[in-house]
Amino acid sequence: MPESSAQLKAWLRRFSPAGDAMSSLVCLPHAGGSASFFFPLARALAPEVDVLAVQYPGRQDRHHEPSIGNVPELADRITDAVRLMDDRPFALFGHSMGALLAYEVALRLAADGLPAPSRVFVSGRRAPSRYRDDRFHLSSDSDVLAHLRRLGGPGSTALDDPEIRAMALPLIRNDYHAVEVYRHDPSAVLNCPVTVLTGDRDALVSPDEAHAWAGHTTGPTDVVTLPGGHFYLADQNEQVVDLLRRRLAAVTAQETPHLR
Repeated sequence: MPESSAQLKAWLRRFSPAGDAMSSLVCLPHAGGSASFFFPLARALAPEVDVLAVQYPGRQDRHHEPSIGNVPELADRITDAVRLMDDRPFALFGHSMGALLAYEVALRLAADGLPAPSRVFVSGRRAPSRYRDDRFHLSSDSDVLAHLRRLGGPGSTALDDPEIRAMALPLIRNDYHAVEVYRHDPSAVLNCPVTVLTGDRDALVSPDEAHAWAGHTTGPTDVVTLPGGHFYLADQNEQVVDLLRRRLAAVTAQETPHLR
């Protein structure tokens, strides 16, 4: 297998065939998450949209690989894989930690003069310029577990099993560390449309923090608020799919934007 093909296979998962799709959607999961989180989305959007879900090192079929504990390095590696995709129009969709990575990947593609995403969808994450003094990666296991249960994410109840908890907590701490020490570059600004999705009861994203994404692009920004908490998209799957389908249907093969 050529090195480029192996790199694509290592980082990107395709759960539903969509070889004739007019556009692609690269999905980046949350802290502690894996590519399979986007299986329902891939199934719902195929065959109109080719959904490719990023698999971070250290989880599922990449469990034997060391995790990457900082956003810039992880974004570099994901960008290397995304740049090997075919030349059809594509968008990025990131949830929580994945939203920061989608933003950083888009910046890297544009800085390198490569085709930029037609749109960046950022979900469940405040703007990169809005920081909180979160230190969950330093918290006790019981505090981290309590936090995860409050968020109500997929698989949170599985953490009641001691064996699963022992495997999952190091990954979660790794990802929380990456997010909590991350600082954006104020000089780097996108010039592509950004759609912000948030739950109306998400304690991790205030309305002001969601609207602040507008300061990170010279393109248009819109904020879509749906019922639910941090993992609103699990309960609002149909609404999210409909929104993505409508936005991606408008994608054309026109020249893509770059950093200003």
